[in-house]
Amino acid sequence: MIRLGNAPVSYGVFGTTIDGASPTDLLTSIAAAGYHGSELGPPGFFGTPAQTAEAFAAAGLSAVGSYVPIHFALDDATVADDLERMAITCAELVACGGGLAILADEGSPELLLNPARAWDDRSLALSDETWAIVIPRVQEAIALAASYGLECAFHPHISTYVESPWEVQRLLDTTDMHLTLDIGHMKLAGADPTECLAAWKDRIRHVHIKDVDMHVIDAAKSERRTDFDEWWSGVCTPLGQGDVDIEAFVESLLGGGYDGWLVVEQDRRPTSLAEYPVVAAEQEANRVWLAELVQRSLPRSGDDEA
Repeated sequence: MIRLGNAPVSYGVFGTTIDGASPTDLLTSIAAAGYHGSELGPPGFFGTPAQTAEAFAAAGLSAVGSYVPIHFALDDATVADDLERMAITCAELVACGGGLAILADEGSPELLLNPARAWDDRSLALSDETWAIVIPRVQEAIALAASYGLECAFHPHISTYVESPWEVQRLLDTTDMHLTLDIGHMKLAGADPTECLAAWKDRIRHVHIKDVDMHVIDAAKSERRTDFDEWWSGVCTPLGQGDVDIEAFVESLLGGGYDGWLVVEQDRRPTSLAEYPVVAAEQEANRVWLAELVQRSLPRSGDDEA
């Protein structure tokens, strides 16, 4: 059964605080919008692991998983700090009854200045020598999750070292990692999400639904913008109003038998208290839009067709 989820980042949650609503009110909003679950916020966002589980239970939501950013290509001390934060996230997921550790590379400051750079330039990509360092670190993160009884899936992301299809393919070829396929990020990286689905269907464990305005990233590239957080906050659009062919993707996904979570995950700038009702209403509209698309796209049984 397809279940629909959301994520705190869709409501403007960055860091460990939110101006628009308390963590409890955030979950209440997600539940009131009709979602079945949510990904976690940053480590400790909902309190201790026990408090996190209590908050999700009170809202009647499942904990779907949690985004786990790791600077896989940076220095050992930075990676060690990231893994310590990952351990907190793993404890939170266990307290909530499980969920997916959604690993993502955090790139580097240089890559933030060069979004979607691998479209036509591999000069900033990882060298073979650095890949040889990164892969054991990925395996270490997988082992850490496994020590908590959790699975991982890797999330390709713009302005990181696992951004474009060829980088995703290299990761898949050198690990047994599953994927969290974010259709917005793949579109931004110059790929067709439906083609990515066809290529990696046996490795896809989790799906992020995102719609994006390609003019935003094209302008950032042409203007050589250096304020990533500022321009990035405007890249997502309400579902169905951007440049991602979500209908074709979902039809192909469900036609292929996918029965996992579809998580609406739309990056935006931190949300103020005054803005929060508008943002919450947008996420409710996204849920309605996606639910109707899922209903239209589900394969019909022979009895239904008769």
